Amino acid sequence: MKFSLGREWDDLKKFENLSDDERSIVFYSENEDSSFIFESLIDELTTEFGMNICYVTSSKDESILKKESDNVKTFYIGDGVVRTKFFLNLKARILIMTMPDLETYHIKRSKIFPVHYVYVFHAMVSTHLVYRKAAFDNFDTIFCVGEYQIEEIRNTERVYDLRPKNLEKIGYPHLDNLLEGEILKISKSNEKKFNVLLAPSWSNDGIFETLAEDIIKILLENNFKVIFRPHPMSQKHSKKRVEEIFKRFSQEEDFLIENNILNFNSFLSSDVMITDWSGSALEFAFGFEKPILFVDVPKKINNPEYEKIDLVPIEVSIREKIGKIISPTRLESLPKELENLILQTDKFQKQIVDIRNEMIFNIKKSKKYGAETIIKLLDEKSLS
Repeated sequence: MKFSLGREWDDLKKFENLSDDERSIVFYSENEDSSFIFESLIDELTTEFGMNICYVTSSKDESILKKESDNVKTFYIGDGVVRTKFFLNLKARILIMTMPDLETYHIKRSKIFPVHYVYVFHAMVSTHLVYRKAAFDNFDTIFCVGEYQIEEIRNTERVYDLRPKNLEKIGYPHLDNLLEGEILKISKSNEKKFNVLLAPSWSNDGIFETLAEDIIKILLENNFKVIFRPHPMSQKHSKKRVEEIFKRFSQEEDFLIENNILNFNSFLSSDVMITDWSGSALEFAFGFEKPILFVDVPKKINNPEYEKIDLVPIEVSIREKIGKIISPTRLESLPKELENLILQTDKFQKQIVDIRNEMIFNIKKSKKYGAETIIKLLDEKSLS
């Protein structure tokens, strides 16, 4: 399929020429990272409830563009001037997106129509540390993963005297996808070596930027298998460093690099994860019930004012409950710490399941709650 600026304008025109009913429910995808978050919600809306939706994306690589569906109309608008125009002139009853910071930069609310904006989280992280200060201020409804996000957002509204938003108790559809795959019932082969998943976050002074090669070298020298899974933003903005790491270790039989963020086989095959402040830690723990070793590099802080919200972010509070923390100055003890964690997997599994069930809304039911909430919002918009 050939893409060009002409295609972007053509798709925008096709979208704008739809009837109001055809544009009732619109999903906007910034990139393919959004696709696995939206997938089950869209399937529930179209298959179980027979709803028609529009899927608008800035990524020409999304597989949904190549699929034909009676209930899903797809449009490619790129990430330039066509996208800016799409948002400014949007006519839709509901827009659902995983991109925060609405109104903060070039992505604005519609100037011509009272669109209802819904935010869906693409990670189970806190709202006041990982995201920018005003990341959610201009959304109407937020699909919250757990009670901790509701408490954080309500506290933020009080501290900054913000308009109260509609906060819905939804859960995390992607977690349910992992759990419903019955991945925990699949047994590993008789593997003598432990598999370690190295999955750093994207920041200025995290593992990827400072310690990745040292960690990989130590693990390989100590008879571990290593799967290196660079963050999507690292792959996008630090291609040269990703290539350097791959080149250095590509000849090692026990080293593998995974660049496809939609592939979660590495989560399944690994015994333990090493990370810093990555949201993928919660997916690994809650989705696969296995422990994490956290390298204690500086926090990934996108909101310098996060301490004004008097709540400990989940990334901080949960680390020693689902794994162990190690200082970056003690990397030589990595092999021993990893073996200890792996030997305690059964203990951590029980803890993780209890924490998951307590913290996350609607386990294995989130797509149903999400779809029903979207339909409820649509009905309310139709009556207003």
